[in-house]
Amino acid sequence: MAKKTGSKARIRRFLKQHTGKTVTSRQIQQAAGDVAEWARRLRELRAEGWHISSHNDRADLKPGEYVLETDPPAPGQYTFAHTISGRLRAQVLERNGYTCQMCGIGAGDPGEDDRPTRLHVGHIVDRKHGGKDELFNLRTLCSTCNQGAKNLVQEPPGRIWLLSQVRRASIDDQRAVLKWLKLKFRNRS
Repeated sequence: MAKKTGSKARIRRFLKQHTGKTVTSRQIQQAAGDVAEWARRLRELRAEGWHISSHNDRADLKPGEYVLETDPPAPGQYTFAHTISGRLRAQVLERNGYTCQMCGIGAGDPGEDDRPTRLHVGHIVDRKHGGKDELFNLRTLCSTCNQGAKNLVQEPPGRIWLLSQVRRASIDDQRAVLKWLKLKFRNRS
């Protein structure tokens, strides 16, 4: 009796055949054999090092569109992503006021492409450079800043520099900053 091919293997084969091309979630689901867990299999492939982009990664992709950007890693070359615990992630988001620590945009605010902003928890000093999964080494970043900050070590702006930028801004912009600060700290002492 022939061994049945699993949905993940079918998705692998389908994506390899379409490397660099945009495919839809429906096409992936069909390739998987119309199983309900196709999205989970896609996340597993990403964790194995497959560079699969979606509308969250590229502005030119619509929701439900994906691209396998490069040839997948050879079997045995997989690197599984080490994830930050949900509890630690929640602590970072809360501490950072659910805003990007580089550009200041809030979760759900319209981004550059008018899509709602998604926040990520990223390392200040990347693991590759010796950074640890500890509260003091994590910060909240929007998708745009997270993409630009990969493997970079950047210090957040200091208070004096930040105040100098606000002082240089127009009165309308200063009022907008004040309004934002009042909203951010309205229920905190």
